[in-house]
Amino acid sequence: SVVLLVSIFVPITFLPPSLHIKTTYNPCPAHSQPWQVFLTYGAGYRWCGGSLINDRWVISAAHCYKTKRGCIADSLGQKGQEEGTEQHIQVEKAIRYPGYDARTTDNDFMLIKLSQPVTFNAFVQPIDISPSCPSAGEDCLVSGWGNTRTSGVEYPDKLQCLKLPILSSSACQTSYPGRITKNMFCAGYIEGGKDSCQGDSGGPLVCNGKLSGVVSWGAGCAQKNKPGVYTTVCNYHSWIQEVLANN
Repeated sequence: SVVLLVSIFVPITFLPPSLHIKTTYNPCPAHSQPWQVFLTYGAGYRWCGGSLINDRWVISAAHCYKTKRGCIADSLGQKGQEEGTEQHIQVEKAIRYPGYDARTTDNDFMLIKLSQPVTFNAFVQPIDISPSCPSAGEDCLVSGWGNTRTSGVEYPDKLQCLKLPILSSSACQTSYPGRITKNMFCAGYIEGGKDSCQGDSGGPLVCNGKLSGVVSWGAGCAQKNKPGVYTTVCNYHSWIQEVLANN
């Protein structure tokens, strides 16, 4: 497993919303998610996930922005968090999308620049950003080291993967009346039981091998009629290009 640790100096906005958790999950196949980033802070406290998109930049959620000195662990070989293949790298800067609204969690999107390039190898590779938005019914994969209990707390040592279907816009709106913006979509199961959770925030939702969503928010953990809500990555193509070109 590859972990890319990075120091980050950024102000905290609020703790991650009560996301969701995989109550039915499986460890990811070894080295199948080489873009997976593990964010920690302070003395290695777990915080959020992220996705490596090139040798210097990581995509995460804006609500993962922190003030205290912390670390980003790019756990890019998914068996465990510390296997000797980790890369520990300081963070140079973290840039939240300018339209981020902490109250509504709209535009929950952030780019993190590393202080030095990642070394690509069998364990660490970037993921391509999907050129299109995900479609209802499409099966996608979410991954992370988030909580694996619907009540209580249990964090896994191994990276977990879960297949989730994209829900229709109407189903998403029905689950969260008046709260879903054009920058959000739902993925998961209306009947509950399977979901992403606390600690998975900022991590990738991958559709057809491309980064399509960022774990953002939800209500409870894998609750009936309360699927996970994800940031729609396709809406940020031009901003990503602008930030990378100017930084």
